[in-house]
Amino acid sequence: MTDTTVGATVKQRWSGARWVLLSLVVIVGVATLTTYLTSPRPGGPMDPQSTSSDGTHAVVTLLREGGVDVVEAPDIATVESAARPGTLIAVLQTFSLLDDDVLQRLGDLPGDRLLVSPSSGTREALAPRVDIAGSVPFGGSDPDCDLREATRAGQVQFGMSDKFESAGDFPITSCYGGALVRYSDDGRTVTVVGSGDFMTNGGLLSDGNAALAMNLAGTNPRVIWYAPQQLEGYSDAGVDITDLIPPAVKWIVFQLCVAIALVALWKGRRLGPLVAERMPVVVRASETVEGRGRLYRSRRARDRAADALRTATLQRMLPRLGLSKGADPPAIVAAVAQRCGRQPQTLAHTLFGPPPRSDDDLVNLARELDNIERQVAQS
Repeated sequence: MTDTTVGATVKQRWSGARWVLLSLVVIVGVATLTTYLTSPRPGGPMDPQSTSSDGTHAVVTLLREGGVDVVEAPDIATVESAARPGTLIAVLQTFSLLDDDVLQRLGDLPGDRLLVSPSSGTREALAPRVDIAGSVPFGGSDPDCDLREATRAGQVQFGMSDKFESAGDFPITSCYGGALVRYSDDGRTVTVVGSGDFMTNGGLLSDGNAALAMNLAGTNPRVIWYAPQQLEGYSDAGVDITDLIPPAVKWIVFQLCVAIALVALWKGRRLGPLVAERMPVVVRASETVEGRGRLYRSRRARDRAADALRTATLQRMLPRLGLSKGADPPAIVAAVAQRCGRQPQTLAHTLFGPPPRSDDDLVNLARELDNIERQVAQS
């Protein structure tokens, strides 16, 4: 009787513990799956897969839930295969478009265009009817136009945005003080926006940002989301650089190396061992920046050069100002103005303004950034 009772008790305990263990396994599995599905997915600016603050995963998801067919195009080949009449091609990461052939291929495709914060080269190739006309004031802005997409959205926070105007007398619709313009040409609607902050994951919740992003990108039943994260149009096509060197050049280089080695041995024995001596040479930061800026001239990449200069300057100044890397532009401008005694509007234009329009403007921007950094360091 006792053995039977003990055996039954053990079976009952094991049966209860088995359900507890099974429940724990299910809970752990669900928690692991939830963590994997909801974990942030980093990516580049305007990347439709990125859930970071500068990505666009949220607006792409909203468009798909609204019935819009969104085609994510990481390269020009995908854009060409998906393009068709009645399609909207949204070009959002234009700093990766440096090759004229890629821009020409984009311009030849059918469908409407949505250019977000375009570089000068992209704007000239895909929206030749508009010119840049400075920048709009930082902060919220009302539509002040009759464009339906803008009037339905209301006030929008663009952040630092370029301002556009008509190139000549061509009729365009201008909204938000020129931050948003639209025109029709050859049966195609072209929309140009000076900033993409309102479309990012971190900017959708401000004022009418989400509404404007949905209205602009959802005008067509099909949109191609083209935000390349790597340079487009450059390929080695499987050719090694050594294949471009004539065979005679290799033999000449070998002979020169042998001759240099013999001369070094001859002179080294006559003059004795080399003596290392530290040379107090000081190279100004502005000279280095100017030299780097000239490297961008050959590709007309003043946008990328200005962005690199401003980013490097801010990275060096933020620790001196006691600010974190995630500080917003108004806080940075206010801190720099307090340290330097300059006008905040002038500092905002220098640190976060539009790209320079000429090589001379780029050099002047580099010098001005150097002056601001030196004043912050000495204050």
